[in-house]
Amino acid sequence: MQKVEKNSGIYLGRQSVSDLFMFLAGYEFARSQINEQLTQEEEEDFYNEFQPWLQQKLGVKSVTSWAKLIMLSCHDEKTGFEMFFKFLREFQVRDQVKAAVTA
Repeated sequence: MQKVEKNSGIYLGRQSVSDLFMFLAGYEFARSQINEQLTQEEEEDFYNEFQPWLQQKLGVKSVTSWAKLIMLSCHDEKTGFEMFFKFLREFQVRDQVKAAVTA
């Protein structure tokens, strides 16, 4: 994901949260077609938990994609792209934050 964030033009053509969503959906689909399971715990966590986490964070109950949830907040693809990575960093450290708060 760091490579995509830093070099979005190479991977997506532009900084777009919708294009990023389709890129990641394609990645997941391609892996399923060759029967290759997600190997990293972080990948599995993202595909299973990011959407519900984002819904809770934004206070939205919807079955729409995480990309559309982000676009509801910003209405601009480039800003949505930047917001995605902000949310992703928060998502990745959520357990550490919970542990620090309860300690």
